Amino acid sequence: MQTRAPQVVGRDREVEAVSTALERTRRGQGGAVFLTGEAGIGKSRLARLAAGQAFDESMRVLKGRGTTIGPMVPFRPIAEALLGLFRHEPPDDSALGPYKPVLGTLIPEWHDRQSTTESVVVLAEAVLRLLTSVARKTPCLLVLEDLHDADAETLAVVEYLADNLEEQPVLLLATIRNDPGNALELVHQIVQRGAGSQLELKRLDRRQVRAMTAACLESEQVPDELCDRLWTDSAGNPFVVEELLHGMVSGGLLVAGARGWQVLGELKLPVPAAFVRSVAHRTDRLGPQGREVLSVAAVLGHRFPLSVVQKVTGHDDRALLSHLHAGVAAQLVTPDEPAPDWYAFRHPLTADALLAQLTPAERGTLSERTADAVEELHPGLPGDWCPLVAKLRFDAGEPADAGLLFAEAGRRALGNGATSSAVKLLDRAHRLLTESAARADVLDVLLPALAEAGEFERAFQLGGALSELRGLDGPRRAKLHTRLARVAYLAGRFTDGAEQVRAARTLLGPGAPDELTAPLDVNSAFLTLNIPSPDRISSAARLAHRAADAAARARLPMVGCEAWQLLGIIAREQDLDEANACFDKARALADAHRLPIQHIYALVRMAGNDWLATGSTASLDSAHDEACRAGAITVAYNVDAIVALQSVLTGRYTEASEQVDRCLQATARLHLSALTRYLLMVRATLHAHQGNRPATDLAVQAFEQSAKGGAQEVPLCSGLAKAFCALLEEDRALAVRELDRAAAQESQNPTTFHLSGTHGMRVLLGVLDGRFGWPEYHALAGASPARMRWNKQFADLAHAVLLGRDGRCADAAVAFDEAQDAAAPYPMARHLGLRLVAAEARRWGDPVTWLRSAEEHFHQAGNTAVASACRGLLRQAGAPVQQRRSGTDQVPKQLRGHGVTVREFEVFVLLADRMGNKAIATRLHISPRTVEKHVASLIAKTGQPDRESLSAYAAALNR
Repeated sequence: MQTRAPQVVGRDREVEAVSTALERTRRGQGGAVFLTGEAGIGKSRLARLAAGQAFDESMRVLKGRGTTIGPMVPFRPIAEALLGLFRHEPPDDSALGPYKPVLGTLIPEWHDRQSTTESVVVLAEAVLRLLTSVARKTPCLLVLEDLHDADAETLAVVEYLADNLEEQPVLLLATIRNDPGNALELVHQIVQRGAGSQLELKRLDRRQVRAMTAACLESEQVPDELCDRLWTDSAGNPFVVEELLHGMVSGGLLVAGARGWQVLGELKLPVPAAFVRSVAHRTDRLGPQGREVLSVAAVLGHRFPLSVVQKVTGHDDRALLSHLHAGVAAQLVTPDEPAPDWYAFRHPLTADALLAQLTPAERGTLSERTADAVEELHPGLPGDWCPLVAKLRFDAGEPADAGLLFAEAGRRALGNGATSSAVKLLDRAHRLLTESAARADVLDVLLPALAEAGEFERAFQLGGALSELRGLDGPRRAKLHTRLARVAYLAGRFTDGAEQVRAARTLLGPGAPDELTAPLDVNSAFLTLNIPSPDRISSAARLAHRAADAAARARLPMVGCEAWQLLGIIAREQDLDEANACFDKARALADAHRLPIQHIYALVRMAGNDWLATGSTASLDSAHDEACRAGAITVAYNVDAIVALQSVLTGRYTEASEQVDRCLQATARLHLSALTRYLLMVRATLHAHQGNRPATDLAVQAFEQSAKGGAQEVPLCSGLAKAFCALLEEDRALAVRELDRAAAQESQNPTTFHLSGTHGMRVLLGVLDGRFGWPEYHALAGASPARMRWNKQFADLAHAVLLGRDGRCADAAVAFDEAQDAAAPYPMARHLGLRLVAAEARRWGDPVTWLRSAEEHFHQAGNTAVASACRGLLRQAGAPVQQRRSGTDQVPKQLRGHGVTVREFEVFVLLADRMGNKAIATRLHISPRTVEKHVASLIAKTGQPDRESLSAYAAALNR
């Protein structure tokens, strides 16, 4: 006989739903299922049933659960589940790539001191990749129990998994109480957007309670009065039904006889605090020492270590194990696998019931003794012991000590990347502490933690209350204002950040020490660079230099690295070698002080300079590999974005499209807004360089929605995307306007990006149309950006045109050859350059050969406008022109039905803009008389009464 139901009762619908989810998972269509309900309703039992079914079907089963030990244990359920992979044959990590070091946070075997701490989203992606890697061999069930006790980081990982498991052979099965809280709210959000399903377990009805009672007693002969009383007192909670039955059987109230189960005497059961009383009754039967053991355990939480319980109670091993075995027999506690020295209460309500039996004074004394024991057993309170003792000190009525420990736990959590947990711990410390200096120490960590968590308004609210901290000296207050300046920078509130900088400088006054001025100056430099101003580049450089010098004197390597990185970015406009020297200083600092993320940033930026100078991505590929090895995912995606732009510029458009789409999916998931904005600019450039106006306009619109007015990619979108789209439409006037707009944007808000055309294509077009002569050429082409390979091809062509106009034909030919060498990696740009300068090169070049090459390139690319322009220029030069019959598919079906030719359709498109014959002739490089004939033919073929009607028809068709 047992008092535990051998099977699940009253859950047919839920069992069927879980079985269906497991079957779908085995077919490669995983997902997330959330079992919700009150404590004791049967969530864990249903999860165990699912795990058993999955095991029988040869699926891999991983288990983890939340806990109430201490206030916060970041990632505990996830870590416990993943560690199950390593108890036998470790998983294959070959497919994880750069994500393996990230998992070192959860898996000790993979921890590497060179690994970097990435965001929770990156860690979630790493967990997803590990699970899918394991599930490729064997479908996987991930069971996470008691997520209502989990930390915010674990919930973030759960949300990420739920959103991304649909097409993977992995099923996430989680249990969560239906108490209001973050976990339940998350479930509702996931279900609302269709990323998972919720199975809410209801209380059993009277019939189901009878069936469960019969199953527990292994008999269909169950007294009616027993079932009625169980139904009344348990309120249909399965766990309480079992607990009440166990108490009745063990207490002799319910016995088995020849005629089945019988109630002896009057059936007296506790009323619906029955569970609490049942626990109290059973603990009483364990004796005072047994009750003390469980009371100490309850103070520790749902899970508890034997070493601490033994230290508090003073029992020897034999006595302690004897009491624990009695607790196991009483079905109060159970071994907490896989940790051999840990036990757990069978249900969280058990610990709550035990604590309810203690007076406040008893609980305070017991908490104090337990805290003392933990501190003695674990000096320095490593890992989870620190937040646990903080909670114990608070329960013991020691708020000051508790606040200091919560603060330390928060600092550690922030250092480990658990930002949300850090915020909660530090916020609690801030509320508990009353001494101004201690609260200032907490704010020094809490403010940046809030910024990392995106809780900017909360940070500013705390900053607004700095005046309440009495007795702080000026430097201490200035340090907090410096923190707020950084918060403002990260929030994009640059002018607010500048106000915080001014407040800090006022408090510091003249002669402040370097350890205070260095962080202030580097923050000020980043803010200055992002506040629109004609001198923002020079001002930011001055501040960064000052920060770098002060950081060296004060031995602040992180500040020094940030300063030299910023100086390198700024120096690109003047000299790439100088920029590389700055990055090299940052890298040396990072290496000397073991700052791996700063080392990788410096490496990537030097590789970026090499790409700008040579047009080769070899150095970027090497830097990308190193970033992946270190788990620096964000840096690796930065390199991927640059490589995607290189694919566009070199004409590998299909490859570029795949790269952009892949990167955008990742950056959107990881919430990397700046990188997403850059990739949207690349996508606009991709469509523009293919002459696809509708796609370009849509991509530009998406970019502009993402970019702010002062975003540094804005000139790139004007000069690298929109201007080239106009050139490929043979609309040179529009291209010039876009390039002038890019130059104006850079003048008003100087940028650290240098491929917008100001030192390249704009120079060439300005020379070709006579706006620029030698003075303008020397001013623009003499700058460092003009020596970047993409810009150099156009600057050298402008040089050739100016030399040719001066009659220096040999020098012009040399300059042209230099332009061709620079343009070698960029087929579209090289042939566009040939088309643009051909008319200027009759005395010093071979324009006919150039135009034939350009016409062939653009014809093969499907760009009829430029190909047609090349054929027109060849005719003007008296050269024979190859007839092109292709392009009919570009003519709409209804016009092809009227017999409209490709050339007539080109005229038809321009009529939509109400252009005259002369303007159309100039655009298509034909005579006005030819245009007039095509218009007359179009009127006849389309049945329109006149030219005005034909133009309106064209405009309507082109919409």
